[in-house]
This record gives sequence, C-alpha cells and structure tokens, in this order.
Amino acid sequence: MRDIRISLAALTIVFLCLGAVMIYSASGVYALREWGDKTYFLNRHLVFLLIGLIVTIAVMAVDYRNLRPWAKPLIVGVLILLVLVLIPHIGKASYGARRWFKIGMLSFQPSELAKLVLIIYLADFLARKPHRASHFWDGFLPPILILGAMCLLIVKQPDLGSSVLLASITILMLFVAGARPAHIMALGALALPLVYFLIVRVPYRLARILAFLDPWQDSQGIGFQLTQSQIALGSGGLFGVGLGQSVQKLFYLPAAHTDFIFSIIGEELGLAGTLGFIILYIIFIWQGARLASRVTDPFGHYLAIGIVAMLGLQTVVNIGVSIGAIPTKGLPLPFVSYGGSALVFNMMAVGFLLNISRVHDR
Repeated sequence: MRDIRISLAALTIVFLCLGAVMIYSASGVYALREWGDKTYFLNRHLVFLLIGLIVTIAVMAVDYRNLRPWAKPLIVGVLILLVLVLIPHIGKASYGARRWFKIGMLSFQPSELAKLVLIIYLADFLARKPHRASHFWDGFLPPILILGAMCLLIVKQPDLGSSVLLASITILMLFVAGARPAHIMALGALALPLVYFLIVRVPYRLARILAFLDPWQDSQGIGFQLTQSQIALGSGGLFGVGLGQSVQKLFYLPAAHTDFIFSIIGEELGLAGTLGFIILYIIFIWQGARLASRVTDPFGHYLAIGIVAMLGLQTVVNIGVSIGAIPTKGLPLPFVSYGGSALVFNMMAVGFLLNISRVHDR
C-alpha cells in the first residue's frame, strides 16, 4: 500500500503545481482587464489550495472508518444545504444559476460536497448490506431514492452535469456491489423521458446539443465556445506555442481558466503536453483502482471505488468536452481547473484515499 500512497500523493502534488501555473497563464490577461490584477484568480486559487491542504491533512489524521456513523446525518445535512441554496437572499445567483453560498470573499458550492457525501453514504450502505445490491427493494431502490432527491435539487439550480455525474457514480458503485443489469437498464428506461424533457424541452440545453453535433454551423453563436476550444487545441501543434503565449485566452475562449483549461494546455504545450496530462491521469486512476482492489474492509473498498470513479469521470468529461467528444457539461478538470469548492473537495477525496491506504498498511 505504501507505494500506492506515495504515487497518489506525488501525482496530486504535480497536478496542483501544474494547475497553478496554467491558471495564472490562462487567466492573467482577463484578470488584469476585469480586476486590475494579473494574479487575481491565482491568489484566490492559492487560498483555496491552502484550505484544501488543511482539510486534507485533517482527513488523513482521523481513521476513515469513523465516518460510518455520520453517513446518514451527512446526507440529511447536504439535502438541507441543497434546499437552502435555492432560496433567494441565501443562495447566490450568477449567470442564471443559483448554486453558491457567498461567505465573505469565498463561495461554497454545496453540489461539490454532495458528490463526496453521496459516496460516503453509498459506501456505508453497501458495506452494511453485503450482497444485497442485487435485491431491488432493500438493496437497489433505497440508494436510488436518495440519488433522485439529490439530483432533483441540483437540477433545480440548474446543474444537469453534476446530476449526471452523481447518477453515473451511483450506478457504477451499485454495479460493482452486484446490482442486476436488468435493474440498471430498467432505471435507464424510466429515466429516458425525464432526460428528454430536461434536454429537448429546455432551449439552452438543446442548443448545446445542436452545437455539439455541428459547432461550426454557428461558430459565432452557440457553437462559439466549442469552436474556439478546437482552434486552441489545433493551434498548439505537436509542442505548443509556448507557455503563456496562448492567443485564444485573449478574450476568445470563454472560461479559459475553468472548464476549458485543457484547451489552453493544448495550445501552449501542444499534443505532447495534453498527452502528458492524460497519461498522468491514467496513472492516477490506475493507482486508485489498485488501492480499491486491495482493501479488505467493505466500507473502505466502496469508498475508494466511489472516489476513483468521481475523479475519473470528471476528468473524462472535462477532456471530452474540450475536444468536442461530449456535449458541454460544466465540470472542472480535477486539481487543474480554477474553482474553489471543487478543488477543496477533490483534495479531501484524495485525503480519504491516502487515509484508506495508511490504515490498511499498518
């Protein structure tokens, strides 16, 4: 376990360092124009990085198994937060979405906490009811009901991307625990009308799908972000235009330091740089999977699976969106994109992986 723990910690540090460099590169000009300070976003990112480091150390200091009695209270607490964030004057609205609590200069997104709390709840549930995931009423349905309540509140923000991610993590954990494919397929069939309504009947989501299918048809309208992302990736060539030399970040590519930071990596570091990042993520996910496979404690086993699934799916979706393989979802690149809540809770998730490894290495 020690070698896995060291590799996970080392890879996380590498991602965090590279992320800080790329955030400064991608946001400096924009920050100077909007805030009069090139380091505005970098400084805020470093504050969240420090908070994440403190939280990670705290998580590593306590045996992860002590979380189990808190699994149900945590779920209740998160559901309450997801309700509160929807209330005007309590939750902060931005760009038509109400997803944040504003605390001084910092913002907190409860849907990011919800991902980790749901994984903890599922790990405890599956550990308490071994071999029951194949039973519909007492093994499969209860987690799905919790998932449904959580997704309903998150979709109201609106944030369909996080809801899809939560559903994917839940289904994967249930499948690993022995859920029947027939139950999963039946759930998918029941969800199809809802997905149709949430996409086809909501104009801006339908526009995103149409832009995904052919972004160049309206390259100055709804397809603008995706075409600019592809231009950035294509401009980088094999070795990139050079660190800090991106043209697309000069007010062409929206969200260059958040959801589309991978595109700036491709432009400045080229194909070699993007493949380097992808290889590092593959190694990280592989090491996390190795850890999960070696843990004999059911709670730790499912907790590790859920965390690895969360980080792996976010990585795949973010990169897929950047290259135009997946419709726009608004999920950050783990450890690299600018985004306070996501960074803190992703670092906390790694802290749990390191904790699991340390406990089982005794």
